[in-house]
Amino acid sequence: MRASFLSFSPPSLGDAERNEVMDTLNSDWITTGPKTKAFEAKLRDYVSAPGIVALNSCTAGLHVGLVALGIGPGDEVIVPAMTFCATANVVEHVGARPVVVDVCPDTLNLDPEAVAKAITPRTKAIIPVHYAGHPVDLDAIFALAKQHGLLVMEDAAHALPAKYKGILVGSRSNLAAFSFYATKNLTTVEGGCLTGASDLIDQARIIGHHGMNRDAWKRFDKSGSWYYEVVLPGFKYNMTDVQAAIGLHQLDRLEGFQRRRREVVAAYEKGFRDLTALQLPVERPEVESSWHLYVIRLNLDLLTIDRNTFIEELKARNIGTSVHYLPVHMHPFYRDKYGYRPEDCPVAADAFSRMLTLPLHPGLSEEDVADVIQAVRDTITTFSRS
Repeated sequence: MRASFLSFSPPSLGDAERNEVMDTLNSDWITTGPKTKAFEAKLRDYVSAPGIVALNSCTAGLHVGLVALGIGPGDEVIVPAMTFCATANVVEHVGARPVVVDVCPDTLNLDPEAVAKAITPRTKAIIPVHYAGHPVDLDAIFALAKQHGLLVMEDAAHALPAKYKGILVGSRSNLAAFSFYATKNLTTVEGGCLTGASDLIDQARIIGHHGMNRDAWKRFDKSGSWYYEVVLPGFKYNMTDVQAAIGLHQLDRLEGFQRRRREVVAAYEKGFRDLTALQLPVERPEVESSWHLYVIRLNLDLLTIDRNTFIEELKARNIGTSVHYLPVHMHPFYRDKYGYRPEDCPVAADAFSRMLTLPLHPGLSEEDVADVIQAVRDTITTFSRS
């Protein structure tokens, strides 16, 4: 057993990020300013997005996106059961109803067949989530949206730099929101962005900065003006230059991060493929996952312990894990408000009871990976029914 505890997903920060932050702190700009604009431009080019606005979180991106799309009271928005609560929370924030539907058994992404059954005359939009970094079946989702006249906004919190049929997620004209939270593939500590058609992004930029006209951030700079107008009641969602300073160098390192993530995934696949007590994550042939998370599912009928005890056993072996996620329809707020039952989304409910997320980040050494594999194998051997 390893001597020290292996954290689930610490950030990978280097001297370049630290030096850029200090340069920012020593400058005249620490909030939204030139480095935020440089980060936006660099990320827009990387993703090949038609437009982009940097924000303080992916949740902010989803929220301003719904506002920009005109979603409001009386509307319904379809969301997957297997996602972080923010995907549904933002729908509540604009006064609409999140309609929670089940996910595909292999990827745990939004199930197009479940979406089709959930569409009503009040449905206005679909928010597909690229769960764990594996792209959703976008062709099927967009076909349904076109058939029923619906809007699509992608929750791409896990999906930088995932590809669907060779195209980076976030490069389309529909809105897509990304997260740069501390555990993400690219971090700005806290932060996110929204990509999409330039007219929608222009509107989102105003909504996310108090409703001020678009160049209000320059009002303290020599090139700006003190005068601004509020054109709508917006929110305080802007990214700061301190955050963007980190993002500028994280983006330079992203391809290297991804190579290491794929190496770890390959090692896990090799180390676990013979274990019938495990259901391993998949990567469909038409996609390139960002491998933000490595989520395994236990075949509990082959074990004498449940998922929670399995997690405790790994912790006792100094391996940190997490669970992604308690399905939306099982959270007390959504359960009680809308009367959801676990069996309303049986695939998500079953997956939750069996899942745990193993460490996956570019800082893992070969020894770390070997320790994770050994700990999982040892736990299965110890608690196997056979």
